Amino acid sequence: MAPRQAKPVERVLPTQTLIIDNGAHTMKAGFATSTLRLEDCQAIPNCLAKDRGKHVWIGAQLEKCNDFGEIAFRRPVEKGFLVNWEAQKAIWDNTFFEKNAKLACDPQTTNLILTEAPNTPVSLQTNCDQVIFEEYEFASYSRCLGPSLNAYQDIQSLFGAPPRGHDLAALPAECLLVIDSGYSHSTVTPLFNGRPIQQAVRRLDIGGKFMTNYLKELISIRHYNMLDESYVMNEIKEAVCYVSQDFKRDLERTWKRTSISRKKAIGDERDIVVDYVLPDYNAHKHGFMRPHDPSPTAKMRKMGSMAGAGDVVEDYMTLGNERFMVPELLFSPGDVGMKQEGLPAIALQSLSGLPPGLWPAMLANILVVGGNSKIEGFMSRLETEIRQLAPSECVVRIARASDPIKSNWLGGAYLAADPAALKAVQVTREEYNENGSAWLGKVFSVAVRR
Repeated sequence: MAPRQAKPVERVLPTQTLIIDNGAHTMKAGFATSTLRLEDCQAIPNCLAKDRGKHVWIGAQLEKCNDFGEIAFRRPVEKGFLVNWEAQKAIWDNTFFEKNAKLACDPQTTNLILTEAPNTPVSLQTNCDQVIFEEYEFASYSRCLGPSLNAYQDIQSLFGAPPRGHDLAALPAECLLVIDSGYSHSTVTPLFNGRPIQQAVRRLDIGGKFMTNYLKELISIRHYNMLDESYVMNEIKEAVCYVSQDFKRDLERTWKRTSISRKKAIGDERDIVVDYVLPDYNAHKHGFMRPHDPSPTAKMRKMGSMAGAGDVVEDYMTLGNERFMVPELLFSPGDVGMKQEGLPAIALQSLSGLPPGLWPAMLANILVVGGNSKIEGFMSRLETEIRQLAPSECVVRIARASDPIKSNWLGGAYLAADPAALKAVQVTREEYNENGSAWLGKVFSVAVRR
């Protein structure tokens, strides 16, 4: 008689699920709740920072810093990949595991959904799995591509369709093309039933960090030496930059022409040229943008010639074509010598890795996420150029997530709200101890659902 086979043990997961979208600039983290609100997600600086007084700020502590001059950053995520677990553990400990942590939890009674960038090296994935299960000892864990979680959101409502029913809440979108332009890089990820099609994933090595560094170089040549002012330059980039809809025309509008022709174009030029008042950490924590004032009075105020006793001297810089030259790199990387196509062309290259039968569905469901999508003019320029490159018989629909920075996290919250869907993607610590890290890597690489 053949021996009886033991019945598989039913996996029971804890009720608490922590979702971490571990970005290079900010870490979006929070617990899944039944209400599925963006307010449940905390955007925490994913860095260690040392100020001029040699004080080290960890993660969320940076919000208490009042002087960002010459502040130095150490980031655990480089080029989209988690490469420095020493720094990352310091941030996680401060955020999740210390006594008065913002999102305190007991990992042994918590499920974890953690995002990673597409095409992460296997060695980094294995290291991550070992830290999660062997050092933190989370009860269960799922490692998935950040863009893939967007498939669990109500995508069609972004295109004007009625909200989906509760019976469809846990089903991922059938076809979705996710364009994610973040701090480290930009990626295009096609999803089919919530699963990434790996051979069609494309990457552009330009993100918010690259653009900030480029702006630092331009400002350091034309105005002040700002090479050590990463924080201030990032704020300037977010405040003044926009994507031009006609690059050559805008460049002509800021061109230093003769005085006669310049007077004719001065009305147009004022739309582009602005002044940015730099932060004075004794008076105001953040700088601000204002319309350009070319009068001699403004220049004298800048030099302090008109400042009375007790008055604060304004220190500002005048910005012109820098405003649109920096984000233009997302569409023309060749401007700085990069041998890559722009983001619209990368999107069409991604489609070339798919069967032609999927092209209409993908082009009709393009979701844009990431902080760079909030740059003024980004969405209209992206849609215009994709329409120009796409086949004429295909309908092109592009939508930006309601909150492009927290969108990946919200998709994970939708997934975690369904116990059956969550159980299908999670691996428990007992399974990891029994099968090892090599088996875990195969589970996560084969499919999102097991």
